[in-house]
Amino acid sequence: MGRLDSRTVGTLFVLLSAACFGTLGVLGELAFRAGLSVPAALTLRFLVGGAVVWAGLGVHRLLVPDTSPVLRLPTRDAAVAVALGAVGYAGVSYGFFVGVERTSAGLAAVLLYTYPLFVVALAATVLDERVGGRTVAAAVLTLAGVGLVSWTGAATFDAVGAAATLAAAVLYAGYITTSRVALRTADERVLTAYVAPAAAASMGLVGAATGSLSLPTTRVGWAVILALGTVATALAIFAFFAGLKRVGASRAGVISTVEPAVAVVLGAAFLDEAVTPVMLVGAGLILSGVVLIQTARE
Repeated sequence: MGRLDSRTVGTLFVLLSAACFGTLGVLGELAFRAGLSVPAALTLRFLVGGAVVWAGLGVHRLLVPDTSPVLRLPTRDAAVAVALGAVGYAGVSYGFFVGVERTSAGLAAVLLYTYPLFVVALAATVLDERVGGRTVAAAVLTLAGVGLVSWTGAATFDAVGAAATLAAAVLYAGYITTSRVALRTADERVLTAYVAPAAAASMGLVGAATGSLSLPTTRVGWAVILALGTVATALAIFAFFAGLKRVGASRAGVISTVEPAVAVVLGAAFLDEAVTPVMLVGAGLILSGVVLIQTARE
């Protein structure tokens, strides 16, 4: 990657993150089929993810100690990281699934992926990031694409479900913006190592309070949990933080909306979900937005 500029590398990291997060729908559905509840699946996902990140940091320290990051965060950064996991990431995940449960997966996805608009607004007002015309146009293109890709047909409107998903979108925007601030002083690998266990503890408390915690009872169930923890959590969060550090909150928020397109392709391949011409048009709009945000020079 020596020949690539920092922004291009950051874009590739965010795209990798989106691809990893795009597996979440398929893996989540498989986890539910294996008999796990939402709190149980999320708790195990974050536990495995945290274990993978900490193990990776330990191996890195043994092999190349001179370039290993400091594992102990300053008190302020540690508190921010724990809040990002326990409140931010866990809250986003839970709010989204409440929306899926009470409305539909398509409508919930449309509502959740309004978050780039909130990211751009927060980046401009809180982080003083310059947001130019191309960034705004890219946000419009990607949101239009998300709407086409995600919409699965008419769904019964539910005020609680819609409110929970919109709250998750706002919370995700805050999560991205706060992460950008934390990454000014914290290494992305260490930040990931704090976020995942905090999210696991938060979801574990929810599961314990609702009596819905359980473990997989089959090999397939455990394989799904391992994939959720490694691909859809550890690698996904690390890649997102690595990209966020290089491209900024507004661009990262827009680029990461390729995730629904990835989810549609995986759903068609593994769950026999239909792919319509409208969805393909939406995927084209999303890719157009990514190209536009990558070529923006504001």
